[in-house]
Amino acid sequence: MLTCNEVRQSGTWDVANAADEVLLDFDGRHRRRHMMTGEGGLSFLLDLPRAVALRDGDGLALGDGRVVRVKAAPERLIEITAVGMAGLVRITWHLGNRHLPTQLMGDRLRIRYDHVIKDMVEGLNGTTAEIDAPFDPEGGAFSHGGGHHHHHHDHDHDHDHDHDHDHH
Repeated sequence: MLTCNEVRQSGTWDVANAADEVLLDFDGRHRRRHMMTGEGGLSFLLDLPRAVALRDGDGLALGDGRVVRVKAAPERLIEITAVGMAGLVRITWHLGNRHLPTQLMGDRLRIRYDHVIKDMVEGLNGTTAEIDAPFDPEGGAFSHGGGHHHHHHDHDHDHDHDHDHDHH
């Protein structure tokens, strides 16, 4: 069976020579061990020492020397803008307080579609637009491997108070 034991970060390999590509949403790009089939039909086992968050443009190095390109699939998202940087920072704080994966895009933010969060953002005077686009959220301060690949931790809570977490 063909296997992949190594991820090559985007920009460190020649994407033009990709043997195939796998189209994956955000959840599908967080893997350790998983059977994959590329868009061109190439099947292989992803078998990494630890789970990593694959990014658009990363390469999955196969045992036979070929590399498969990771391509981020479009997802249903909300794109958020605000009047002025202070407004955007305030919204960003509220998203972070809820531990929501957020893609930082300079003068706008992207999050996964959630009607409750959409209403919250609009209540904070943010402007929202529903879009379909690849989702590549920020890795966070506690990510491993230089912020590129990171481990996820799931704990949901819906509250509006300060709290400390030790993410070790």
